[in-house]
Amino acid sequence: MTRDPLYRALGLLDLSPRRVLYAVLAGVATLGSALALAALSAWLITRAWQMPPVLDLTVAVVAVRALGISRGLFRYLERLATHDAALRGTVSARENLYRRLATGDPAASAGLRRGDLLARTGADVDALGDVVIRALVPMAVAVVMASAAVVGLALISPAAALVLAVALAVSGVLAPMLAARSARVAASAGAAATARYAETAVLALDHAAELRVAGRLDEIVEAADRHDRDAVVATDRAAVPSAFADAATPLAIGASVLGALLIGITLYGPDGGTAGGMTPMALGILVLLPLSAFEATSALPAAAVALTRGRLAATRIVELLDRAERPQPDGSIPVPVPVHLTATGLRSGWPGAAPGALVELDLPPGSRTAVVGPSGSGKTTLLMTLAGLLPPAEGTVVAGGTPLSDVDPAVLRRDVGFFAEDAHLFGTSVLENLRVARGDLTGDDAVAVLEKVGLGEWIGSLPDGVHTTLDAGGRSVSGGQRRRILLARALVSPARVLLLDEPTEHLDADAASRILHGLLDRGAGLVDAGRTVVVVTHHLPETVGADRIVTVDRPTDRSGNRPAGMDTAR
Repeated sequence: MTRDPLYRALGLLDLSPRRVLYAVLAGVATLGSALALAALSAWLITRAWQMPPVLDLTVAVVAVRALGISRGLFRYLERLATHDAALRGTVSARENLYRRLATGDPAASAGLRRGDLLARTGADVDALGDVVIRALVPMAVAVVMASAAVVGLALISPAAALVLAVALAVSGVLAPMLAARSARVAASAGAAATARYAETAVLALDHAAELRVAGRLDEIVEAADRHDRDAVVATDRAAVPSAFADAATPLAIGASVLGALLIGITLYGPDGGTAGGMTPMALGILVLLPLSAFEATSALPAAAVALTRGRLAATRIVELLDRAERPQPDGSIPVPVPVHLTATGLRSGWPGAAPGALVELDLPPGSRTAVVGPSGSGKTTLLMTLAGLLPPAEGTVVAGGTPLSDVDPAVLRRDVGFFAEDAHLFGTSVLENLRVARGDLTGDDAVAVLEKVGLGEWIGSLPDGVHTTLDAGGRSVSGGQRRRILLARALVSPARVLLLDEPTEHLDADAASRILHGLLDRGAGLVDAGRTVVVVTHHLPETVGADRIVTVDRPTDRSGNRPAGMDTAR
């Protein structure tokens, strides 16, 4: 199997050969009409110069009009077929990508910043679609039409056909090579700078309040500006080969037309062309045909750029897929119900990173646990380890006595749910955003849970209630509303164990306190009494009725660490 990342990534598109063939045929028909129009127009102009009877030109005049109309018609059909194939392909690519991420190593996507993950599943997949529209179809059309033009011209003058072939090689090979070099120069530094800019910009937008309190907001904004400037510098560096690529095709056209004209004049001769075998009509075709022949190759520099960008995007996509396809424990044991999680000697951490603090946890069914600690101490990583999304760096996590590695992953995901603080809101209705967690949720049930989390008045003010579309996803709501919607999504999920990461960020102190009391006080009624709740938070009210408060500190000495949460049970 080939290891070329672009080839592998294009397989995600599930392209229909029939649709791609239709697009190529429509493109050939488009440029074929242009080529035939140029040849027929040249014949008509020179033949009319001889002042024949008008009826001798009638068929040619009608054919010129027909070719002019057919060129526009076939161009429309080509765009329709090409975009249809590409758009269907990007839909399939995202579906296949999401499916592999959902069934593969959870750390593959969870280990990326949201900006980077969105870039790989968004802009990078779009770049693969551009490969179809701007590269594969134009390249196939160019090969067919360039060959047809050279063969057609060879019937009149082999020497002129040779000149045209060389000029087409310059336009169709040299210019794309220069364009690809320009794209590589821009992308090698620019893509990385753009990715870093997206990461820092999303970080600043999502966590502006916390960063300002920590005194780091200006630092992050300056970093985003620096990465943006790096991307601009890379673009400027790529301008030189891009300029030569843009100049190559016009120069090739001029050389081809001039060469064909000189050859035609030589063959035409002083006696009207009979000596050299060149008629006025053939001379006109010889000069004008190359102009239309280059229409096919003029799209190839852009095709080379699309291929280069597509290969870079494919590299990032394939890297993500390879991470998702790392071997994972494939248990088959169902989660014992009711779910009772126990962590013994647990240290959690990302693969290759230093493990976090030592934690001992016992989470019987219906228990309420709060996890607190400074930023960077590993609270989120702890939740992901409890959910089976990350393997323990040390120690064990068991469900009813069964190690999580032996539990059926699909059943574990259903019964033990990790709800991240930066979970995505989709550009669809409020109801569908909740149905991400439970597909059979009704509108009335959605309204009821939204009222529980404090969004009753807001949902009532929307024009279509829970059926109102969030056109810009998470950007169409405030930070507090976004948190409450995500909390509602967690509450409607079928999970028996809710692992909630910072569910009250961006809420004011009173609202956050009410939510935390609702989650951690058994009798509050926000969460069913039989469900286990573990909440990571920076703002724990003193009066909250949690069964256990676990303080996670940054580990300093592995041998001297006291297990977190051992003496904080209530």
